Amino acid sequence: MLEFFKRYGTLIGFALIILFFWINLPDTFMTMRNWLNVSQQVSMLAVVAFSMTIVMVMGDFDLSVGSMATLSAIVAAVLFSMGYSVPVGIAAGLMVGAAGGLFNGFLVSYIGILPFVTTLGTLTMFSGIAFFVSDGKTIFGRDIPKGFSGFARSGVDLEIIGISNVTVPAMTLMAIFMLFLVWFILEQTAFGRRLYAIGGNYEAARLAGIKVRSIRMIAFSLTGFGAAIGGLMLASRVASANPTQGAGLMLDAFATVFLGMTMSSQGEPRVLATFVGVLFLGVLDNGLTQMSVDSYVREILVGAIIISAVAFSSFGKQR
Repeated sequence: MLEFFKRYGTLIGFALIILFFWINLPDTFMTMRNWLNVSQQVSMLAVVAFSMTIVMVMGDFDLSVGSMATLSAIVAAVLFSMGYSVPVGIAAGLMVGAAGGLFNGFLVSYIGILPFVTTLGTLTMFSGIAFFVSDGKTIFGRDIPKGFSGFARSGVDLEIIGISNVTVPAMTLMAIFMLFLVWFILEQTAFGRRLYAIGGNYEAARLAGIKVRSIRMIAFSLTGFGAAIGGLMLASRVASANPTQGAGLMLDAFATVFLGMTMSSQGEPRVLATFVGVLFLGVLDNGLTQMSVDSYVREILVGAIIISAVAFSSFGKQR
């Protein structure tokens, strides 16, 4: 019984939270409209968290994803303001994210700097560059093309498959696409198996012939690329870009991955478990907002939930 609760305690807690909000918000919480709204609200976080899972599989982490997401959005917005097309701005933003991740991976893998120190440093670097590029200003209004901001307001009408009056937001579809892409990379490819091997035992993986350094670099680059996608999605949703708008993504991304790890018997990051963690925070945010609970209460609850979930899943492993 103890093992069951250690393995599924997070899921049970998630179900209890849903039940609590369902009872207290009977007219709005369990509606299709509300769940589609939740899916759209968490879509940016989901993309960043799925990407974060890639490096955490190796036992590494990336503190710079929030500032990297911000910088990618700023670069795209600045190019838009200079008259460049939407595809050019998006491509530039994605390249910035991938290059930032590659830089992190190079410092960690080839220079040998600890991931914590590396990404703490690049967090401030990317943030500073974002302020420099944008001149510390918010870019919005006519500088943001409708073709870019319109993505966040678009969706797919399910009437094409016989379901009427339901439109799935494009942001939700992007998050679902990233979920399956990262799942495929981690669970169905040799590259993903090598990532798990590195996370299991770095030295054994190296002695087995795995090119640990280059794989870590690629993993960090993929995380940066995913962070850039999340940053561009956020900029599209608010139709603007400012040097601080992605600051909260990093902590929430860590929270969702750690919540997911409590559902694994080995304590390993799994992207499907990260998805549950994303929904956990999304449902919590949505329910508390509908109940008009102050935002600081949410921060207290998230911290308490993470500590409780990790402590409960670790119960009995240490003496």
